[in-house]
Order: sequence, then C-alpha cells, then structure tokens
Amino acid sequence: MVLHPADPLTSLAHGIGSQHDLPISPFYAFAGAFAALFVSFLALGLLWSTSRFRGERSGSALPVALQRVADAPATRTALRGLGLAAALAVLLYLLLGPDDPAHNPAPGAVYVLLWVGLVPASLLLGPVWRLLNPLRTLHRLLSRALRRPEPEPGPEPGSGPASDPDRAPDAAPARGHHPLPARLGQWPAAVGLFGFTWLELVAPEPASTTTLLIAITAYATAQLLLAARFGERWFDDGDAFEAYSTLLARLSPLGRRSDGRLVLRNPFHGLDATPERPGLVATVCVLLGSTAYDGFSDNPSWINVLQTSPLGRTPTATLGLLASVALVATLYCLCAAATRLVSGPHPGPLTAFAHSLVPIALGYLIAHYFSLFVVEGPRTVSMALGTDSAPEPLPPLGPGGLAALQVIAVVTGHVLGVVAAHDRSVRLFPPAKAVAGQLPLLALMITYTIGGIGLLLN
Repeated sequence: MVLHPADPLTSLAHGIGSQHDLPISPFYAFAGAFAALFVSFLALGLLWSTSRFRGERSGSALPVALQRVADAPATRTALRGLGLAAALAVLLYLLLGPDDPAHNPAPGAVYVLLWVGLVPASLLLGPVWRLLNPLRTLHRLLSRALRRPEPEPGPEPGSGPASDPDRAPDAAPARGHHPLPARLGQWPAAVGLFGFTWLELVAPEPASTTTLLIAITAYATAQLLLAARFGERWFDDGDAFEAYSTLLARLSPLGRRSDGRLVLRNPFHGLDATPERPGLVATVCVLLGSTAYDGFSDNPSWINVLQTSPLGRTPTATLGLLASVALVATLYCLCAAATRLVSGPHPGPLTAFAHSLVPIALGYLIAHYFSLFVVEGPRTVSMALGTDSAPEPLPPLGPGGLAALQVIAVVTGHVLGVVAAHDRSVRLFPPAKAVAGQLPLLALMITYTIGGIGLLLN
C-alpha cells in the first residue's frame, strides 16, 4: 500500500491521505459486489411483494424520562453553548494561531471533526447540528437582542433526539420575516455543500488560516442575512451542514414519530420518511460526486492533467468537480426516466427514489473518510488541548482490514439502497411492474458500484 506523505496540509487538502493498490483482488471485489446486488434484488423480487416501511409512523417509544432529559431546556442550552464555544475557539485559532496545519488545530476541526465527525454523530444521535449550529444560536441571540423573538425549530418527522420539540415544522414565520418559497427546497444546501467541497478539494490552499477565515466569514454573513430575512427556519434547508446532518440522521436508529415521541426504530423507516423536496436529488448527488472526485483527484493521470492544463490548476479542478457531480446526477436522472418508461407515469420520478441514494452516499463517506477520522481526529483534539507533542496515533486497521472495510461499506450501501428502492417501488407501482421498474435502478447501482470500487482500487 502506498500512502501519501504524512503532511497534514497534503492530507487536509484532499480530505484524506488516499490509499492505492489496496491488497485485495479486483476480481473478488467486483464479483462479491455483483453477487450481493443480484442476490438481494432476486430475493426482494420473490419475497417482498408489499411495502413494509412506515416512515414517521414507526418506532418503539423510549422511556419518558429519557425524552424529558433530551428535550429539557437545560440540555439544549448546554448544546447550543457548546457549539458556540467551539466555533469561537476555532476562530481564535485562525486569528491568533500559526498558519501551519501541523501546529494549528483549526483546519482539522473544520475538515475532520466537523465534516467527517458529523457522520457518526448524526447516525448515533440524529440531526445534532440543529442544536450545535453556532449560526443558528447567534441568530437567536441577535433576534432576542433586537426584540424579534424566534419560535423554536420543531422536529422533522423521523428526526432524532437532537431535534427541538417546541414548534411544528409548518409553523408560520415570525413577524417581520418572509416565508420561504416552497420551490427553493434544499437547493441552498446543495449549493453550500458544493461550495464546501470546492474549498476542501479545489481551493489552492484549503488549510490556510487566511482561506478558512475568508470562507467562514463569507458563509456566516450570508447565512445570518438570509436568516434575518426568512427567519430561523432558513437553517433547516439553507445551512449546508444542517441539511447534511439531517440527511444522514435518516439512517439513525433513534428518531421521533410524527407525534413527537422519541423512539427506537428500524433505520429504514427513518429513511422512508425523507421528504421528497426540490433540491434533494442535487444534495445527494453533490455528496456522491464530490466524494468520487476526492477519490479520483489523487490519480496520477488526473494530476498530470492538472499540471499541464492551459486553464490552470484551479479552473481545471473546478471543472473536474462539476463534471463528477454532473455525471452522478445524469446517471440518476436517466435511471428515473427509464423507471417511469417501464413502470408507468409518476408525478415525481426524480424525488421518489432519491432517498435510496442516501445509504450509498453513507457507504462512500465511510469508505473514503474512515482512516482520516480515526487518525487525524485524535491528533486534532490533542493539538487543541495543547498536547500536540504526543506520538502520532496509529491506524486501527492494517492495509487488509482497511481494504475489506472500504469494499464492505460501498457494497453494503448499495444493497441498502436496493432495499429502500424496492420497498418504494412496490408501494408506487402495480405488482406486475414493480420489479421490472427496478431494473434501471439495479443497473444504476451496478454502475455506481463499479465506479466506487474502482476508485478504491484505483
């Protein structure tokens, strides 16, 4: 296995120190992936004839005492304060710390603890960024200072214990705020996620304190101005990290029923409750496409293109990132069109199956960022605590174990996507067309699997 140099700037600039020539046979990797997909598809077609997922209506209620603790104002105030304090600490490190990611924990806090750490946190606890988000807290404090009280953000159906229980999601906007256009949906979050991945993967010096200060200031200013116009509900879909956390939290075993009760549930039920909103497909495709570009950006042939392109490195890399996202989105749109052609008309073929891409995105995130999180995460925390002289943490898995984890994560994500798509298909289409209508989806899953494993083996 060939590793990139253990230079924090190099690692953070590409999101992860990529592994090439993993010690696993390509034949067995692809054969196992195809076998898993085909067997699951056939088994579902034969044994799964009616929809079994009940979305927001599912779940076994957890003890009332646990819900009281989760919903207590003191708990939520403490979490908001923690998020605001962490944000202030990062700003202080950016302003006063050295412009060297080897001795400044701020880049690691942004690219590792925030971006990657939100994955396990959201899977375990639900959409945690709704409470930790320092911009939401700052907006609330400014609104109170200006005597423009904001109603509390309510729980989304299927959301976890990190959601606020105090206001219904469809409550009217506060006085002086404009209603959010329904057609806007999650498009702002998709744009924000693309901007962050551009900063991480394309910007010339992503770990520079100056670059991060400019990016954070611009993003925070835009978010606070838009929240001042539309109210606190803007953050639900307008903040890229809240949308990212909420989307991943759909697969959390902890959630809330439509009646607000905190429940333990089958993650598929939470996934099934994903709202079919404008911009959902774009948000998931940005996650998939940017992760795919991150894996491809270290390929020697692409590096040669960047070095020799007459456009220059940054414009060429930007086009590469856009092309990666566009390719993922185009394949999905073609699949949706083929499904509609085979199974019959449907008012929303694009968004109807978009939720099945979420476990695929999760599989890619785990495969691609696991080693970054377990190695750079502790190092960043040690640096922030002033113990950066501690020895470098060792990866918990050897090359063989890491290769197996990556392949299993990618294949499992696709199999879960097949299950979610099948359940939605038998709900929407007649039995005679439900299985046939999934053939385009199966072809899409196979295509994504080939690309995902190919990037891992590189």
